Amino acid sequence: MKMVIPGTLPGLNEIINQSKSHWNEYRTMKWDYTMLVKMCARGLNPVEQADFIITWYCPDRRRDKDNIMSGTKFVLDGLKEAGIIQNDGWRHVRDITHKFEIDKHNPRIEVEIIEVRDNEHGQTNRSA
Repeated sequence: MKMVIPGTLPGLNEIINQSKSHWNEYRTMKWDYTMLVKMCARGLNPVEQADFIITWYCPDRRRDKDNIMSGTKFVLDGLKEAGIIQNDGWRHVRDITHKFEIDKHNPRIEVEIIEVRDNEHGQTNRSA
């Protein structure tokens, strides 16, 4: 299953700047972007455990990839708030793969959630 988040999420540099400016600024930022992801997750089915492929469609190449993917925090927290995952710890979030593309006309984040189930033989089954 797939979810699309329009626009971009704050990068690590923006997060650090907000947290340094005032104690409440980062809290407000985190709430706003977590709620954005929660809204985008409406209609998705809950999963017990999943792998994630996050494709970051950026408007340009100005931000470094490690700065961009710090927005993963908002993605996972939003999915938790939406009830798609129970928690964002190791038990519920397995692998996270990041991909980066340029789309100056439609920046967005596409999150593919691949449910992972262990069968009675201990083998892992994945479904998209």
